[in-house]
Amino acid sequence: MTDDVAAARAAAEEKSVFSHAPVAPDATAAYGDHPDQVIDFYAPRRQGGPGGPAPVVLVLHGGAWRAPYDRGHISPFADFLAHRGFAVASAEYRRGGDDDSVAGRWPDTFDDVAAALDALPALVRELLPQADPRRTVLTGHSAGGHLALWAAARHVLPAGSPWRAGSPAALRGVVALAPIADLAVADKLDVCGGAVRQLLGEEEHFAERQPYADPALLLPTGIATTLVQGRADLVVPQVVAESYADAAAKAGEMVGVTLLEDVGHFPLIDPAADACAVVVEEIAQLAW
Repeated sequence: MTDDVAAARAAAEEKSVFSHAPVAPDATAAYGDHPDQVIDFYAPRRQGGPGGPAPVVLVLHGGAWRAPYDRGHISPFADFLAHRGFAVASAEYRRGGDDDSVAGRWPDTFDDVAAALDALPALVRELLPQADPRRTVLTGHSAGGHLALWAAARHVLPAGSPWRAGSPAALRGVVALAPIADLAVADKLDVCGGAVRQLLGEEEHFAERQPYADPALLLPTGIATTLVQGRADLVVPQVVAESYADAAAKAGEMVGVTLLEDVGHFPLIDPAADACAVVVEEIAQLAW
C-alpha cells in the first residue's frame, strides 16, 4: 500500500469515528471538585454474558492528553458497550491547556485517573445497582490506553509516589486499545506530535518523571492484560505495543497482543467498524 493510500484510509477512519453524535449518559457523578473530575455512567441496555449482575467497564478516552479531546468522542463506544450488556463508566480527567499545543498536566492528569479508579466502586453501587463492581475491566484508547495500563500498575509504582497503591487494583483485567504503552519508544517516534515529551516535560523532567508514568517500566502487574492494535495504525504504530509486550515478557509476565489486519487507529472505538466488535469480545473474555 502506498503512503498516500494509507494516509487516505487513516483520514477516512478518523472521519468515521468523529461522525457519530455524542451519546448522553444515564448519570454523571463527580469524583472531585474540578469540573473535569467526573464520570459518566451508562446502564446495560440488555442482559449480556451468562447472567447475573453486569460487569463494569471503565473507559478512559484518548486524544493525546490534550484538552480539545474530551470524553464526548468516545461516548458512542461507551453506548456500544452498554448495548452489549456491560455497565459502563467513562471517566473524564484534566488534560493540557485550552488549545491543542499542550498534552497533559503534571501531576493533575495522574491525580485524576487514580482518584477516579478509587472512587469507582462506591459510585457504581450508588448509580448502577444492576452492576457488579467486583467484575471490572479497565479499557482505554491511545493516550487513554496509556492511562489504563498505568492505573493498573499503581501498586508497583516507586516507593514514595503519591499514586502508589498498597495492593493491586480489583480488576478482572485491562484491554488497552492502540495504547501509548511505552513512553520512551513513543517519544522517539514523536507520537502525536511530541505529546509524550509535553506530558512528562523536557530534559531533566522527562528522566525524573518517566519511572512514575511509563507503563513499560511498571511491570509485572499481575493483572490480566490484552493489547488490541491495528497493524495499519499511523498514529500509534504497532511497535509501541510490541515494545510494551516485550518488556512484560522480560519481567516474567505474558501480555496478550491482538493485531488486526488493515485496521488503523480509530476503528477500535468506532461502533461502525468491525474492529469494535473484536474489542468487545476481548473485554467480554476478561469480564465474564
